[in-house]
Amino acid sequence: MKIAIIGAGGWGTAIACMVGQRQAEVFLWARNPDLARSVLCSRENDRYLPGVRLPDAVVVTDDLTAVVRDADMVIIATPSHAVRETVSRLSGLIDVKCIVVSATKGLEVGSLKRMSEVIAEELPFTAGNVVAISGPNHAEEVGRRQPSATVAASVSRHAAEAVQDVLMQPYFRVYTNPDIVGVELGGALKNIIALGAGIADGLGSGDNAKAALITRGLAEIARLGVAMQAKPSTFAGLSGVGDLMVTCSSRHSRNRRAGVLLAEGKTIRQLESESNMVVEGIRSTLAAYELAGRHHVEMPITEQIYRVLYQGVSPKEAVSELMSRGRTHEVEEVADIIHW
Repeated sequence: MKIAIIGAGGWGTAIACMVGQRQAEVFLWARNPDLARSVLCSRENDRYLPGVRLPDAVVVTDDLTAVVRDADMVIIATPSHAVRETVSRLSGLIDVKCIVVSATKGLEVGSLKRMSEVIAEELPFTAGNVVAISGPNHAEEVGRRQPSATVAASVSRHAAEAVQDVLMQPYFRVYTNPDIVGVELGGALKNIIALGAGIADGLGSGDNAKAALITRGLAEIARLGVAMQAKPSTFAGLSGVGDLMVTCSSRHSRNRRAGVLLAEGKTIRQLESESNMVVEGIRSTLAAYELAGRHHVEMPITEQIYRVLYQGVSPKEAVSELMSRGRTHEVEEVADIIHW
């Protein structure tokens, strides 16, 4: 098979490292020509994934046509805000039988669409062959072959299993799931809760507060997911609670780190200017806040993160608002959300 990976950030590079160990034809596309030349020559992406060597089978280039021509599988690993523009360039370049994989966790601001929906809009002939992968998969660990697991979700079992076959490694386990809505929402919304976890850390809150935040965060993720026709059980899996836990606690988490900086008084503009990587939770908060309103779903943590990011509310005030909410019944609430 010929595998094309679009996006030479940390995650795209880690995927290329995995796939390049088993496939003979692996192409990694970098938007920046200088980055493409540097990685091709040194066999290391020292900007986004330093210390990890690319297998010799991986070809790195900024020529998008050469990367995707005759590809059997195209894996999209760009930031969410670049997915539509990037995918639109693939029209006329890929075969109708090509499997297109979204490795991007996010929601499109404005349309409020999931990444698989964006791909299907721009490449309608691939709609039945779109797969989303999501789970607790920090590139820093996957690239170094540390044990990890992910979920490949699609309405097509054949397409999901094809992705499973390509990505499976002795250190990287892949499960399939038909609930692409739940898998994508879990991957996108957990970044918002991770911003909150970082804020809690930055304010010096203890383990009790963080555990409560993660637990209640999962509840509101599931609440919105069910309203959007996702399966409740998906949020108890790798792309739900698994990804949420690692993103809220890991030293590799950009979103948790951004939350810490927010607690220290940094603004969105300062966060974006000081980081060479995208903090997906910032855009996802805006989209999720609007989705919650559209579906009449209560998401108090998301609402307070939105207020901190976009309305100038201080992190301390946001925490106070969360803690002073009216009383409710956890078990009854969960019973309403999860129809088991």
